[in-house]
Amino acid sequence: MGLLEDKSRARLFYKYLSTVYDRINPFIWNEEMRAEALELLDLDAGDRVLDVGCGTGFGTEGLLQYTDDVHGLDQSAHQMAKAFEKFGRTGRVNFYRSDAERLPFAENSFDAVWSSGSIEYWPNPVDALTELRRVVKPGGSVLVVGPNYPSSSVFQRIADAIMLFYDAEEADRMFSEAGFEDVNHVTMGPSYNPEIAITSLARVPE
Repeated sequence: MGLLEDKSRARLFYKYLSTVYDRINPFIWNEEMRAEALELLDLDAGDRVLDVGCGTGFGTEGLLQYTDDVHGLDQSAHQMAKAFEKFGRTGRVNFYRSDAERLPFAENSFDAVWSSGSIEYWPNPVDALTELRRVVKPGGSVLVVGPNYPSSSVFQRIADAIMLFYDAEEADRMFSEAGFEDVNHVTMGPSYNPEIAITSLARVPE
């Protein structure tokens, strides 16, 4: 388990990162990548969507371009405080403080779940993916964006020490164990590293 695959350490990390997150984020996860991932999710107007690990609301902003029924969840109070500055505590987006392994929602509560830049901090990603599947209606979609496993052995060792990095084969294993049957992966990234992220789209069995 990497250093930041621990909830208390991840919260402490984001306490400090939240102050500069929106300035750093575009170098790793930018609007073009977000738009590409949103096209894959293929939302309909009026879909009820959950943003797991919403952070400061970067993904949330994109989701609101497609539907007004958006719900954001994060375990970091500091990240959520930044999201509140953008959207307010109540109003256009409904926010919840919790984590991906214990979603405070009933089964079949959402038409889709989006999660970008969060899975790498989950101590038990299969448990969290199972929760994502649980709260999505049959036939609905789950889209997860995470860090693609580096090809360099040096960067692999660094990545393994910090947090979860994974390739398509590992993503297939995790999603399969979580009960998904139809999963596709796309790599994407900024111009300097077009395969920095792996985006997985899964359908919930009907």
